[in-house]
Amino acid sequence: MKNLHNKILGNFGEDAAAQHLCDKGYTIVARNFRIRTAEIDIIAQLDNCLTFIEVKTRQSADFGTPAEAVNARKRQKIEIAVNHYLAENDWNGDVRVDVVEVYGMLERGRFFVSKINHIENVVN
Repeated sequence: MKNLHNKILGNFGEDAAAQHLCDKGYTIVARNFRIRTAEIDIIAQLDNCLTFIEVKTRQSADFGTPAEAVNARKRQKIEIAVNHYLAENDWNGDVRVDVVEVYGMLERGRFFVSKINHIENVVN
């Protein structure tokens, strides 16, 4: 049951992050881009920058911030997925990897966002 709860929470968080990015002027290019060993939650474009976004959703920061869950191994997997995407798609602009932290609560099948934190350039 906990894994299902986490999956539902994560899906709501990704939807909230996508809406937040759209509100900031980004265009969503793709969601849940997958290769065999990695996934990118959201690929978005703002001006001449293609941004690969890892979304982390939590109900609290009691066990660390959501961004802290993007450890070195996760960053390496993100880089592999970014390189794979860029090899398959023609892009000549800037590229960046961000994390969007979504804090919220899942109650009775509804997700309530309390805070969204967009952190730019997490992988150099």
